[in-house]
Amino acid sequence: MNIIVITGASSGIGMEFAMQMDESFSNVEEFWLVARNQEKMEEAARVLQHRTRLFPMDLTDEEKMNGLERALKEEQAVVRILVNCAGYGVMGAFDSLDRKQTLGMIRLNCEALTDMTYRLLPFMRRNSRIIQMASSAAFMPQPEFAVYAASKAYVHSFSRALSVELERKGIYVTSVCPGPVDTPFFETAEKDGKILAVKKLTMTTAEKVVEQALYDSYYRRQVSVCTLPIMAFHAAAKILPHSVLMRVAAAMGDNERKR
Repeated sequence: MNIIVITGASSGIGMEFAMQMDESFSNVEEFWLVARNQEKMEEAARVLQHRTRLFPMDLTDEEKMNGLERALKEEQAVVRILVNCAGYGVMGAFDSLDRKQTLGMIRLNCEALTDMTYRLLPFMRRNSRIIQMASSAAFMPQPEFAVYAASKAYVHSFSRALSVELERKGIYVTSVCPGPVDTPFFETAEKDGKILAVKKLTMTTAEKVVEQALYDSYYRRQVSVCTLPIMAFHAAAKILPHSVLMRVAAAMGDNERKR
């Protein structure tokens, strides 16, 4: 049985992936949706044309992950696409952040994503694909978004290296690096800090990010970057010293707080 597995599928970009792929992947029998919020996943499942199987679970729970792996074996599933979308961010000065929430962010954004990829790889075949949600925050260190940016730098680096390793097996990996996206992400992220006003000007929609990500994944590209401002930022982060860019970002933040 050919399946697509999407984590973080209850809202935002994860749900958008399910909606867009539902329209174009007729050779897939089932969508397996993975998220903590069962009610929201059920809402998504009701509008999908594909059969769906829901896994309401915390991805950092070892027993729940074991259960998902058992289900794959029992169904003799072939994972055609894995979309690792689950994650969250918290912004603010590092020493002001909640320690438990910050460590949980690392476990979900880095450890759980790695574990999911590791467990599902044996169920993939030639021309299977992996789509990993990184962020433009991965392009350079981010003052007052330090841990989140570091976690996404991990995802980005891991995904690009994995892309080279798996290419000989015909499995293709794309690291998706959007800028700010209009999703519920910021309900958590802005609990202890505020996004820079200039970043809000570059905000895009989940629909555009997913459309670009699927396009880039189809063409087996290692990296997917959506919108011209973020493409420009990506280029600048490659050329300019990060120490300079970080000072500029910190100064902009100071100016906004003084207003």
